[in-house]
Amino acid sequence: MDSSIEILKRKIESFTPELAEAFIRIVDNLDTTPKTNVPQFQLDEVFNRIQFHSENTKTKLDFFESITELEQICA
Repeated sequence: MDSSIEILKRKIESFTPELAEAFIRIVDNLDTTPKTNVPQFQLDEVFNRIQFHSENTKTKLDFFESITELEQICA
């Protein structure tokens, strides 16, 4: 993530003044309000399960119903 931010910073620093102004207007118009009310503990649980499964590929993911429910909440 940090490397992506550094890349973005370098690109922004190379903008012409006009392009920087346009970029600022675009960023100002972005909707920064959260789109979901999914509690952080649920997001952490999904992340931990996916990470565990990635490290233990012979295991079976046991939360397909939870993923469906999470997708419905996030929609």
